[in-house]
Amino acid sequence: MTYSQAGQLPHHQYCWVDSSFLGLANGFIPCIWFGLTSIHGRMWGCTVLLECGAVYRSIPPHAIAFSPTPEPEWRPQQAQRWDCYGSDFSTIEYTFLRGLECQVKCEDEILVGDYLFTGAPIGDGWSRQPDQAKEFMFIRTEGDRLTIQPTNKIIFVEKSFTSTAWPTGLHTSDKIYTCE
Repeated sequence: MTYSQAGQLPHHQYCWVDSSFLGLANGFIPCIWFGLTSIHGRMWGCTVLLECGAVYRSIPPHAIAFSPTPEPEWRPQQAQRWDCYGSDFSTIEYTFLRGLECQVKCEDEILVGDYLFTGAPIGDGWSRQPDQAKEFMFIRTEGDRLTIQPTNKIIFVEKSFTSTAWPTGLHTSDKIYTCE
């Protein structure tokens, strides 16, 4: 398992950013995505380094792509299910999940993608409640887009162990356990 300080990715990502989010002509330009911001009530923000040497902060996830010609028309609701809970979080790369294919329930469709890393909110009211606490999986879709989804909207494909049928009958944890 790889942990990162809040604000850093476990591993930087070579990708592209929609230049219209930078005030430039439309099209995708190369960047290195190395940082992350979280502000309550907003989408995750990606911090990128451009080829000209400029650093741009809080680029929304629907502006990030993993090729210069990604799936077109990627909306905020496809890129992320819920706004951030607060500013405190940790990024984690679960080594076991690294490179695993996953299926993601994104709005009305199932997307296929690869696990990148996890953003785990901490220290906010939602994260303290078992039935509200969620980690957010950052996924690269087959269409070369970024989607950020809670764990209850993703299943992983580990061919020697898992089936690919969506589970039924599971419920969120609603208990707090102590040993004293």
